Formats: sequence, structure tokens, C-alpha cells
Amino acid sequence: MAENMIATIRLLVVSREPAILRSLWSIGEMNSWQLETAPSGWDAMERVQSGITPDLLLLDLPRGDGDSLHILRWLRRLRPELRVLVLCHPEDAGRKKEATRLGAEDVLVRPFADEQLEQVIRQHLFEPEIGASSIVSEDIEQLGQEAVFVSASPIMQRLRAQAELLAQADVPVLIMGEAGSGRSTVARLIHKLSVRSGFRFLKVDCGAVPGDMLEEELFGNDRPFSANGHRTNPGKFELGEKGTIFLDEITEMPLSLQARLLEILHDKAYVRQGSERSFPVDVHILAATSANIDRALAEKKLREDLYYRLSAFTVHVPPLRQRRDEIAVLMRHLMHKLARHYGLPPREFSPKVLDACQDYAWPGNLIELETFVKRYLVAGDQELTFNDNDLTAVGGNGKVNLPQTLRFASIAQANGGDGGSQLGPKSLKSLVQSVKCEAEKNAIGAALERTGWNRKAAARLLEVSYRTLLYKIEQYHMTAAEPFLSPLPSERMLVHSNGAKNGKVS
Repeated sequence: MAENMIATIRLLVVSREPAILRSLWSIGEMNSWQLETAPSGWDAMERVQSGITPDLLLLDLPRGDGDSLHILRWLRRLRPELRVLVLCHPEDAGRKKEATRLGAEDVLVRPFADEQLEQVIRQHLFEPEIGASSIVSEDIEQLGQEAVFVSASPIMQRLRAQAELLAQADVPVLIMGEAGSGRSTVARLIHKLSVRSGFRFLKVDCGAVPGDMLEEELFGNDRPFSANGHRTNPGKFELGEKGTIFLDEITEMPLSLQARLLEILHDKAYVRQGSERSFPVDVHILAATSANIDRALAEKKLREDLYYRLSAFTVHVPPLRQRRDEIAVLMRHLMHKLARHYGLPPREFSPKVLDACQDYAWPGNLIELETFVKRYLVAGDQELTFNDNDLTAVGGNGKVNLPQTLRFASIAQANGGDGGSQLGPKSLKSLVQSVKCEAEKNAIGAALERTGWNRKAAARLLEVSYRTLLYKIEQYHMTAAEPFLSPLPSERMLVHSNGAKNGKVS
């Protein structure tokens, strides 16, 4: 059994040095490992991209060639699970830390014996990867390059079973859930499990686009551009042919467009603006909302006939506070995802932080959780301090609830000195920007609440363009149900400070 496992092991060696290649050929032959070679890192990346994924890649750096290290970043993004061992000359040994940061499992510095090289290869082939259990799990289902569906809790396992049934039915579905709870992820799951998974999945945020622009985005237009011809711009219903269209925040869609959507659900066809011809529709329509349905119907934000047509099949996405069993799984997955994205080594969460996170309500759901993990990646456990007013004991067991506001202080401040700080100028700048963005979000929210969520009136109050305000609402994932802290009027300058005045968005 062991011999059969060894026979399947494949190594990809990036090297032009005959001595290294001879040693590796000899080691591979003795162990019955399959050995392949590539003359450069880019050639190796093309092979990996074409679907040839080895068990271990050995990157031999030419003498004094530090630029070859950057191939690690691309390999890490292409195949996050691929283990890479770097071989280098003594003069490049100082770049060991950089190689590790970019994704190398280990760095072996010349001179080394064949036995030492074989031992290191065996170590990384047969020892489990640190933290592998936190990111490789049958509870994590990949839905694309970025999206995953986590079903580590019974409530999410039932949700997945429901999504699988609805995917086979090919009927309109209404997905309901709080902002940030994962409605878009559930829509992608339904698409992936359906027969339409080979075609496009298109998302439209109905609350982020003005009505006239939303109509054109959905249905396209056919306008004359000269005396003898027309210019045709296809809409989402045409581009998504045979695929799935996800209409998020359906209650923000103008009533006139809701009427057209109802016609599409009934007639399976529509007429494009500027044309008299009817176009057939063959798409799976999924709609979602974070709004209170009863209130939306009472306030005439959602047509009753459209609601009844959509709500025959309804999915309720539970908030994160009802899925505490999967918080640790989500945190570890997000940590590895963000670490790969920023080219940083992932951090382990301390038991105290994991307990606190499982006790916290997470009103911002997955968006708030990802923000916390991003800050933890930068600052770590030692730099995380809690506001004393937010610390509360739970059952006398020493657990604490995660506070509403997190403050990150440098290690230097904690130690009363300036040595050992891990937060450099870039980190400080990003934290300042985070505070600025939070204040800007609250200023916009206060303006929207003051105007009853009349976006045009709020834009005038903030003295910014309507388009800028829509961009900011989408950027901060803002909804009418979310409370905001900052009063008006003085904060309106925060929007301008990002270069957003006169429609300019940074």
C-alpha cells in the first residue's frame, strides 16, 4: 500500500543547474517519484495553470536572482495548496524571510548533501501542512475563485439540502436574510447545483443603480447611432441566456421595472427599449432582499403580485449569530484567504479570541467577520485590546464578548517603547483609513436617515453627486435597517476628502 502511494508522487523541479538536476534524478529514482523539470518559473506556472499540479515544486534560484521569488506569489494565487521548496545560494540566504512570506514552505541554502535534500523533501511531502485542517474540510464547498459555502452547522446543512432541491426545480426563488448573511453565496450555490451551472451567473444590485440605468442594464437598448443603423447594447437577460440572474435587494427596484419583471416571469419574453421585437428569456431568476417584507409591501416598495410569484419558493439565510458552530471554520478560512491575497503568513487564533468570537452576536454578519479577520491578520492577538466598557463575563468562566469597537495598538505602545513593533507606516495608514471610512459611512447613513432614504435628497445634503452617493452606498453595503452613529451636518466633508466631490470617486 505504501509503495503504491509513493509511486504516485510527482515533483516539479525549476532549475537549469546540472548538479541539482542530477541529485534530484537520483533521489527520485531511489524513491520511485515521478520527476519533471521546467527551465524557468514562468514555464512551471504555465504547466500548473494547464492542470498539471505536482505534490511538491522545487524552485532553484539562480545565483543573485532575487526576482525569481515573485513567481511564488503567482503560484500561490493559482494553486494555494501547492507546496513550494526554495533552493538558494548563500548570498541569497537573506531573502529567506521574503520567500516564506511569498508562500514558500521552506528554504534550503547551499551547500547541502543529497541526504539532507531528500529529508527535507520527505518532510514536506508526508507531514501534514500546518493549519491544513482549518482550510481543507468537507464542510467548505468551493463555488468559484472567491466564494465558498460553509455547512459546518446543522442549520446550514439543511439550507444546502433545500438549495439542492430548488436547483433541480428551475423555478423563481426568493432569498431572504440580513445584510452580510450570505444571500449571494446561496444564490451561487443554487446556480452551481443546477443544470445551468455551465452558463453564466450574473448579479445585479438593484439598490445601487438608478432606475433608468437599471432598466438598461437588465434589458439593454436598441438606439439609432446614424441615419442607416442602430447600436445594440445587450442587457443582463440576454447576456445570461441559459444561465442564472440574481437580483439582489429586489425591493429597491422601481415599481415600473417590477411590472416588467412580472411580465418576464409570466410570458418568458421582453421587449428591448428602442425596439418593437420581442426577445425570448431563458434564465433562472433568483431574487433576494434584506428588507422586512411586510413593511416593504405596506410601503409599496414591492408589488404584491410579484412577491406572490417569487415567494412560492423561499429560502431564509440565517444570520451568523444562529450559526455559531461554524464561526471558527469561517475565521480560519478567511484568515488563509486574506493571507494569500495580501502575501502575508496566516496567523493562528488564540483560544481566548475564538471563544470571544463565538460569544459575539456579529450584527454585521460575514462582512463584519471578514473585517475583524483582516485586522487580526495585520495586528495579531498581542495588539488586540478591548474597550473596558464592552467586556462582560459569561457564566463566570472567563469568556468575554467581542466588543462593538476594536482598538489596535502597536506592540511598542504596549511595551512602553518603540522596539518590536510589527505595525509599519503602511499598516498605520490603513488603520487610519479604516477609521476615516467608518466615519464617512456613518455620515452618509445619517444623511440617508434624515431624508428618509431619499438618495437624491441625501446627495444634496452631503453636497456630492448622485452617482457618488450610489457608489458609496454599494461600497459600504449600506441598508435602511442598519443603525448609524455619526450626527450631521459637519461630517459631509468626509465624502469630499476622498476626492468624491463633483462625481470623483477615489
